[in-house]
Amino acid sequence: MNAEYTKKLENLIKQMLTPLKGVPLNLVIEGISNHKIIPFNKRDSKDAAVLENLKGAAYAAGKTINKKGIVRARPNEIGNDIEPYVKDALNKLGYAADVPFTASGRKKAAGYPDIEFTDEFGRANYLECKTFLRSFYLSPDSKITKDARHFVMSFEIYAAGKKGRNNVYKSKGWKILSVENLDVDVKYEFNSDNLRLYSEGLMLAEGELR
Repeated sequence: MNAEYTKKLENLIKQMLTPLKGVPLNLVIEGISNHKIIPFNKRDSKDAAVLENLKGAAYAAGKTINKKGIVRARPNEIGNDIEPYVKDALNKLGYAADVPFTASGRKKAAGYPDIEFTDEFGRANYLECKTFLRSFYLSPDSKITKDARHFVMSFEIYAAGKKGRNNVYKSKGWKILSVENLDVDVKYEFNSDNLRLYSEGLMLAEGELR
């Protein structure tokens, strides 16, 4: 392998690893799913009604969280624990809220967005549940199968006590966001599956424990 080829290869890998910054989320969603984010319109009576219900759901979910507490070792582990409370609150308000289906027709809990719900006007909406501690993350493995409004419901969490070695977390407040104007960064990474990782060609030693 000559020096010129090696240099070109190094430069190519460096370009691949350079993050893209400030990419509009609405373009990313459309690119990976072929579906658009419908902008939220504060002046539209239907959108305003949905927002009022989302506020009610956030309040109800937060109150239930504070009544029961979420037991976890670390605060960054509790994002998934919030989702059932929010889903239950939405359903009690009359919304059909559930885990989104993928394009292949199966439900998928992991990844963005957490919840799909149908509002009182028969419109599809997506909702991501978060805590203030966790950043926004979107995987290309899309669960978005409809043009819809995209919301984020985020809770401020604090340690209210202890239960054994774990903390009992409760909520101080919440925020509701509409993310059609959110800019995101794209960070590339390399990965491999276990079949390749644990192949004979790489194995140096192994053993059993009894």
